[in-house]
Amino acid sequence: MFKPFPESYPPYFQKYIDLVPDDELMAGFANQWPVIKNLLDTISENKSMYAYAENKWTLKDLLQHVIDTERIFCFRALCFARNERNNIAGFDENAYAASGTANTRSWQNLSEEFLAVRQATGLLFKSFSADALKRMGSANNIPTSVASIGYITLGHFYHHKKIIEERYL
Repeated sequence: MFKPFPESYPPYFQKYIDLVPDDELMAGFANQWPVIKNLLDTISENKSMYAYAENKWTLKDLLQHVIDTERIFCFRALCFARNERNNIAGFDENAYAASGTANTRSWQNLSEEFLAVRQATGLLFKSFSADALKRMGSANNIPTSVASIGYITLGHFYHHKKIIEERYL
């Protein structure tokens, strides 16, 4: 499956899809794995509590956000792949972060969780047939394809990796 057409996802997500260097979805997941591991390994427990400004997330909060968002994206992809016709509600990332407990957990624990979630995400997308990847569903009342969600997931990580590199490290 190659990069999706803009009409198959909300315009807001173009910035994420543009960050994905791979044209083929499963290659994108495979090629991103070592990038994730390398980034996680460069952050110490002490550094993980850093926030670059007042009222900004710590690195732990940011990683929890990436985990939560990836799970939500996977739920949407599964629903759409299985022909769900009901609109999937959106979520408030700041409310999720405020309700989370990332800063009470170790960086190692959060890293292990993200790697497990990402492995499950890759397996989920690998399980979808070509037809399932083309299926559309609605999230926030905006049509989105299953394949688009895969690319958005990849791009969401690259987006936050860039923020980490520019503002946290």
